[in-house]
Amino acid sequence: MPAKLSVNVNAIAMLRNRRDLPWPSVTGLGRIALAAGAHGLTVHPRPDQRHVRFTDVPEIRALIDDEFPKAEFNIEGYPSEDFLELVEKHQPEQVTLVPDDPSQATSDHGWDFAGQASLLKPVVARLKKGGFRVSLFSDADPAGMTAARDTGADRIELFTGPYGACFDDSVKAAKELEKLAKTAEAALAMGLAVNAGHDLVVDNLPLLMKRIPKLAEVSIGHGLTADALEHGMAGTIKRYLKACGW
Repeated sequence: MPAKLSVNVNAIAMLRNRRDLPWPSVTGLGRIALAAGAHGLTVHPRPDQRHVRFTDVPEIRALIDDEFPKAEFNIEGYPSEDFLELVEKHQPEQVTLVPDDPSQATSDHGWDFAGQASLLKPVVARLKKGGFRVSLFSDADPAGMTAARDTGADRIELFTGPYGACFDDSVKAAKELEKLAKTAEAALAMGLAVNAGHDLVVDNLPLLMKRIPKLAEVSIGHGLTADALEHGMAGTIKRYLKACGW
């Protein structure tokens, strides 16, 4: 089965937040994305609310529950107590933990699984006890997959930023793709499922899918939102689903 597509709506929220107006509607465009075939929605509610606001979270939860019960809600973020309480209140199907500093513009590195095990293990245990699937943001590093498994997480999410940054250099892109593939193979061998996200677009998705055929999910926001300005949200979802192999 091809990787499922989760639409990250942070870029939509960022555009809305430029004005004190209710458009573009995060839930409205989320509805269009899900109706067009997307498998879920992703949010990353940062402490400063510069993208998704905390008030968006219950609205997205309600959208999925009321209109798209087969879709999944993925909330990602740094595991502060405030974040964990937000997750526990709104019950996403998946929680993706990222090692972001609050001041970062966007996620740009994965966890040091061994070095941060004392932080990750109790958080993962808490989330698993609450019934959540837990995914951990990961660099392309096969050697780190034993420590990733030992946290108790269900999945890793491969940070594909370095691969996406090679849009004008096919040789370098092939090298980055191989690193991702080797990491995915190591993770799968450890019993971890594999997601991927960051700077994925229609042009680079097919090679990723071909090289990592057991990829479970891709979470895509910036490139997909940019595409939607040209093709509309529904048309863009169909383009991305096709690129994923659906």
